[in-house]
Amino acid sequence: MRHSLTAVIALSTAVALAPCAFAQGQGALNRPTNWEAHPPLHVRPNASVSPVGYVPSQIRNAYGVDLLAGGGAGQTIAIVDAYGSPTAQSDLNKFSSQFGLAPTTITVVYGGQKPHKSDAGWALETSLDLQWAHAIAPNANIVLAVASSASIADLLAAVDAATKVTGVSVVSMSWGGSEFSAETTATYENHFKKTGVTFLASSGDKGSGASWPATSPSIVAVGGTTLVLDASGDVTSETGWSGSGGGFSAYFSRPAYQDAWQGNGKRAFPDVSLVADPATGVTVYDSTSYNGQKGWFQVGGTSASAPMWGAIIALANEQRKASGGSNLTGSDAALYTLASSQYSLYFFDVSSGSNGGFNAGANYDEVTGLGTPIVPNVAADLGK
Repeated sequence: MRHSLTAVIALSTAVALAPCAFAQGQGALNRPTNWEAHPPLHVRPNASVSPVGYVPSQIRNAYGVDLLAGGGAGQTIAIVDAYGSPTAQSDLNKFSSQFGLAPTTITVVYGGQKPHKSDAGWALETSLDLQWAHAIAPNANIVLAVASSASIADLLAAVDAATKVTGVSVVSMSWGGSEFSAETTATYENHFKKTGVTFLASSGDKGSGASWPATSPSIVAVGGTTLVLDASGDVTSETGWSGSGGGFSAYFSRPAYQDAWQGNGKRAFPDVSLVADPATGVTVYDSTSYNGQKGWFQVGGTSASAPMWGAIIALANEQRKASGGSNLTGSDAALYTLASSQYSLYFFDVSSGSNGGFNAGANYDEVTGLGTPIVPNVAADLGK
């Protein structure tokens, strides 16, 4: 047991990769005319008839989620993906039934026209996001906001559609791409500034380097770790994953909440992390057909850690509401405040590992951010 009354790590080994969606763009553009996101998913090459990879009970135990009495009741998590999945609801039903999770009905909204096609990669991404947000906060409502394409305009239209749904308090985005100079303007930032809503984005899955929208100081950027367990399922180590995106923005200045944590004048990211190494991937059910196969896939990457962290924010909001408070408007400042107050009470310090350009170290680093959460304590005290 790693933490005395909080999180214990219990996962099983497997091999896979499912990183977040990255853009094919024109680099540092003033206006990203050709910015388009693609989900370069890396998964176990063959589907299985039974779950492969880590299951919800293992991940919930890993970070102490199962020590919480609540499950996100009264909260609504929005997942934003391009194209969506024609089998999203039935696949979530299968996942929930397999692991004894409460059934839930997804609310689907569109940023514009309904997509004219389906996409196998985005469908698997959608299943991953929905199933693992539900695994961590099984009593929360889930909205799937579908973009009609993977363009920046369509994805942002889907973000806006998500925030218009009554009750949405968390928006998770498992996609990103090249930075561009206009990203700092209100034209883009205003999409991520909504009262009572926290936005999260995957930090990336290609190692060091900047990825928008994770670089926005209005967004909680989520990186990834590698977990190693002994035969009993107890953690022996947690290190920074080599694929975890991280570094410094070329355009955003360092936000005030990072002043005490890093000396660069630019916005550093990620802010926090969770399990993401493809070798420690989670199980996902997808029947749309990925590479001609259907069934259980083992999937990893910060595509997984972002929606799971989104669910943790929902758990925190549930406790805030129960105490008469309101949902968080953004969570970055609150997370750094927690870390400043008593770091080891709220975060496990992931102090080894590298993403190629940066090394994990004590407290904050550009591989894992503040580290991984001790969920019972984070949920109880976030934003008090």
